[in-house]
Amino acid sequence: MAVVERTYLLQVPSSTENLALIRNFLESIAHQAGMEEGEATKIQLAVDEACANVIEHAYGNDATKEVMVRVSFDEEILKIEVVDTGRGFDQGAHQPQELEDLVSQRKTGGLGLRLIKSLMDEVQYDMEPGVRNQIRMTKRIGKRS
Repeated sequence: MAVVERTYLLQVPSSTENLALIRNFLESIAHQAGMEEGEATKIQLAVDEACANVIEHAYGNDATKEVMVRVSFDEEILKIEVVDTGRGFDQGAHQPQELEDLVSQRKTGGLGLRLIKSLMDEVQYDMEPGVRNQIRMTKRIGKRS
């Protein structure tokens, strides 16, 4: 039997006002994929964080730019790509601080990438600042984590 993959695309202006729209888009697709509510919520949270990072850091809150979210799934896996053309970041230079240090310094940032990686099964980055930056996330359907 052939595996059928469904693909969906949402492209929105780079504004925090559109984060709810992105979450609703993901909720609908996760439901179509047959994911349990808890897993769907994890996906929404991870993508929300990735998109918020794009809006704030890659685009500097410039609403004239766009964020693209591409989602595809088959019976086994859900794949999400968040794509932008803003400033990227050097993964090698980005050393995550210890959680205790962030708490003791009362920092409000620094948890996004750690959060995304904890919620998804796989996370990969391709950075070409100003040209195309992409974060690819996957979640196995039906997997408990």
